[in-house]
Amino acid sequence: MAFSLKVVLAIYKAPTQFNRKSLKIQIHITLKTGVLDPQGKAIEQSLNRIGFSEVIDVRQGKFLELVIKDKNAEQAESLAQEMCEKLLANTVIEDYSIEVIV
Repeated sequence: MAFSLKVVLAIYKAPTQFNRKSLKIQIHITLKTGVLDPQGKAIEQSLNRIGFSEVIDVRQGKFLELVIKDKNAEQAESLAQEMCEKLLANTVIEDYSIEVIV
């Protein structure tokens, strides 16, 4: 299978264009204190069962990494907060933290 030179060059240039003026955002979403975490409990029990008796509590959560284009750090954090409030986190039972990596 042969690619045309244009397609190969477009694929080669893609990473540079992607990273131009972009910021990485890391979001950690965890259950609020006091909210039961059955998945965390199952992980804790499994770790204990296979010999890791030092583990006394596990809280399971989500980690998201987003790349935002053409924003400064303050705008990117505000945008990420809006995303969390509207879709990414269930704010009734979950907390989230946002870190913008410049």
